[in-house]
Amino acid sequence: MSIINLLKIAFRALKRNKLRAFLTMLGIIIGVAAVIAMMAIGEGSKQSIRSSLSGMGSNMITIMPQSNEPGGVRLQGSSIQTLKLEDITAIKKLQSKNINGLSPVVSTNGQAIKGGYNWPTTITGVSPDYLNIRQLKLQDGILFSENDVKSFAKVCLLGKTVIDNLFPDGSNPIGQIIRFKNIPFQVIGVLVPKGQSNFGQDQDDIILAPYTTLQKRITATNYLQSIYASATTEASSAAATTEISEAIRESHRLTAAETDDFQVRTQAELISTISSTSSMLTVLLTAIAGISLFIGGIGIMNIMYVSVTERTREIGLRMSIGARGQDVLMQFLIEAILISITGGIIGVVLGVSSAYLISYFLNWPILIAESSIIISFVVCAITGVFFGYYPAKKASNLDPIDALRYE
Repeated sequence: MSIINLLKIAFRALKRNKLRAFLTMLGIIIGVAAVIAMMAIGEGSKQSIRSSLSGMGSNMITIMPQSNEPGGVRLQGSSIQTLKLEDITAIKKLQSKNINGLSPVVSTNGQAIKGGYNWPTTITGVSPDYLNIRQLKLQDGILFSENDVKSFAKVCLLGKTVIDNLFPDGSNPIGQIIRFKNIPFQVIGVLVPKGQSNFGQDQDDIILAPYTTLQKRITATNYLQSIYASATTEASSAAATTEISEAIRESHRLTAAETDDFQVRTQAELISTISSTSSMLTVLLTAIAGISLFIGGIGIMNIMYVSVTERTREIGLRMSIGARGQDVLMQFLIEAILISITGGIIGVVLGVSSAYLISYFLNWPILIAESSIIISFVVCAITGVFFGYYPAKKASNLDPIDALRYE
């Protein structure tokens, strides 16, 4: 019997029981839609995180303080005093071709005040290289210089959020004086807005000032909370990290047997770690959604067994006039595959639509990959063959005489 005739028979069988066929497809539809939507959300989130972190500086290297207390206890935090300005000097002495930017970082929280307005924010003390390392740009004004750093100049750059709260009338902040912990700072520059990060952090709620000014006039400390560096290229990040580690170990006079009292992390490592975690979460969500496909497959098997039982006399009549067992097998197998594929097509449409609706209403990033749609179709076909084979095999093994006698 030709494939075309078998397809016609399958279509007629499904048409006779439209509601039953649709309910059988429902498990496949929900499964495929869920898999595509979950993969789109997972891949979109991963891509968005990678873009966000790369926007902070894909070549960025972060050096953080870390205690190396005996007994395996390793603590890290801004209160640990293991990084000093001598470490900056040691790194600069390398004159490495792999490092093209270096900035100390000192920060503290407090109230920024301008006239009758105030705003709780963070002031961060840095060097001029910090803007290039973090890929920050000036929208207006000028950047403080190395001379400002050496002279402990009370100058600062403001982010958009701070400006909106201290200058709600829309006046130009350039040249005006704000106060932070009773220390006056002249605003000399405005940063280009960066918006909210993927981690929910407002990247514009910031004040930048020379790090020496913060150490001398606000925090009264001589240690650094962290050091930011920039590798020449992303490929040279590993070499730069090694050189920085060796320079700081020498600066701290650590012996070969002593562990580091600092940690060096590259942006590439952070991107890789977060991407790996995101991938695992995507696989988990997809696997959970895939359970619906399995349940849908069981539904197909169940309905096909019912169909074989209902059409036992029809099977016997076909076989008595010359239909082979293979023809009967293909008839029911094509019917099962048709149910699965049709459900898959509807599921793909529903899944893609759901992903776009989620992105539109919840503002979540999505990325619909062609591979997810192809995989869904392949899985649907396999599901139809696997779960439809056994009922079809049962139909093909029926004895024609017994089938004709079936009531």
